[in-house]
Amino acid sequence: MEKDTFENIRVVEVDEEPVELYKILKFENMVSSGGEAKFVIAEGLVLVNAEVETRKRKKIFSGDIIEFQKERIRILLK
Repeated sequence: MEKDTFENIRVVEVDEEPVELYKILKFENMVSSGGEAKFVIAEGLVLVNAEVETRKRKKIFSGDIIEFQKERIRILLK
């Protein structure tokens, strides 16, 4: 098996679920604004659970993995 291109996976704890995908990208500083988050999602640049996701308001739950630009985060409920 080839080495994973991701250095590691960062765990992000949320107080409640679901959380909309674009908000996670914004609040975790993966993008600089909500508008940019919506754009990169619409362009198909974001993966949720290893699948391309183009819905900006996709509901994210504990256990979901989000990937964008060689960064990978796992969402966990506090």
